[in-house]
Amino acid sequence: MATIRMLLSAITNEEVSGKSARVLTDSEVITVLTREAKKRKEAAEAFALGGRADRSTREKAEGAIIAEYLPEQMSGGELAKLVAESIAEAGATGPSAMGAVMKILTPKVAGRAAGGDVAAAVKAALV
Repeated sequence: MATIRMLLSAITNEEVSGKSARVLTDSEVITVLTREAKKRKEAAEAFALGGRADRSTREKAEGAIIAEYLPEQMSGGELAKLVAESIAEAGATGPSAMGAVMKILTPKVAGRAAGGDVAAAVKAALV
């Protein structure tokens, strides 16, 4: 229950940040949840390295709860296919076109693949 309260608080904080309060779209909520899941993963790793297995386990459990509310993650094959399609759509021929490819690809994978994984796949495909 504490994890759900934390998520609701993170969403509310995002809604009231900025110049005026607003209601988040579904994709913005997914972005907030993805950010919170990433925080839990990084915290679990840090606690494990620091010898705090109890806290690491707690952070992993919270991350698992958050993951239940996120869209299903893409497989490597699905991501590779979308990368290839986006490269063709952008007409990219080398690493200098990575920004153009990412601009096309990012909305297609929003919430279904980690940004670092997407960037690495694009970089590898453009070499």
